[in-house]
Amino acid sequence: MAVTNQPGRFEPSDFQTSLFDFCGDFGTCCYGLCCYPCMTCSIASDMGECCLCGMGMTIRSVYRTRYNIEGSLLKDFIATMCCPVCATCQLRRDIDRRKEQGIY
Repeated sequence: MAVTNQPGRFEPSDFQTSLFDFCGDFGTCCYGLCCYPCMTCSIASDMGECCLCGMGMTIRSVYRTRYNIEGSLLKDFIATMCCPVCATCQLRRDIDRRKEQGIY
């Protein structure tokens, strides 16, 4: 089959929720606060990574790259060092929304 159209450009986007949008999804917030290691393992599992990779800036950077989300390694580092629970909950919310939208 011949390709007749060039694929569209994949425009950079942003996370679908803000870093401090914990009130928007109270369940995810409670999950992150009460069982942070479980949430990080869940994220790593969703992304096909080792459970220990779910914590920190590495998984966040991989996710941003995969979905062309704007940011930088420095911003990932600052977010995960200053507020690791908020950064992890943001990532969990984004994964969940992308699953609902069928783009994960």
